[in-house]
Amino acid sequence: MGRTLMYPKGVSNTVNRYKHRATYDLGAIHSIINTSQVLHVSFNPGPEDPFPTILPMIGQMGSFDYPSAAIDEPLECYLHGYVSSRIMNLARNSDTGQGLPICIATSRVDGLVLSLTPNSHNYNYRSAVLHGYATLVTSEEEKLWAMKLITNSVVADRWDNSRVPPDRAEMSSTVILKVRVVSGSGKIRDGGVTDLRKDTENGDVTNRIWTGMVPVWETFGEPVPSDGNMVSEVPEHITSFIASKNAQNRAYAEGAVHVELPPEEKN
Repeated sequence: MGRTLMYPKGVSNTVNRYKHRATYDLGAIHSIINTSQVLHVSFNPGPEDPFPTILPMIGQMGSFDYPSAAIDEPLECYLHGYVSSRIMNLARNSDTGQGLPICIATSRVDGLVLSLTPNSHNYNYRSAVLHGYATLVTSEEEKLWAMKLITNSVVADRWDNSRVPPDRAEMSSTVILKVRVVSGSGKIRDGGVTDLRKDTENGDVTNRIWTGMVPVWETFGEPVPSDGNMVSEVPEHITSFIASKNAQNRAYAEGAVHVELPPEEKN
């Protein structure tokens, strides 16, 4: 049996509340990142602005140097952006010697947990946070590799089913940030309702209040052709992607309902 690789616990990534829900497993954390449509990237904009900045971006975990690396192995996070955006300029001009310090976060809601009291209501969810240093990808080969990686994360095989490679103007306007991850953590909640004994043993309460779980999953709808579309049928790479993602998302959300709660959450 192979060993499970973990991010080391440190000041930035150690989970303090509900520690039993925490994970430092590279595979679990990277999977949450790679199945999220949007990543929220935060950074310090500089001394002239007292507020931290948070940007919604798209990105993927991967390894250009070791493209066959599995999801549970050390990977970088590649982020897609525009050449003149503030985060790109800060990364370009960073004088730390390591890159621009950033934090990447994402979360997915898998269910509503409806309990007897408002205080006991919850979500089933998955969340992940990464800390690392961002630098601009300057190699055209690596840049194209990362652009393909990110494009195919939107819809599988979309890169090869579009007009590629990008032209010079597109390459010039697009910047890829490569984040060397130094720490990460995840938090996962699944299972059912938790209520205090004083409520579960109170017949007046239990006889009038419905409790239970509502699975929640992201659904991809039927493709709608653009006004300029000239292709009569939706390509298989799109229809199969939609069917696969919808089935996976539903299966996870419904499965999360039936996971047995850990001892820390039982009455």
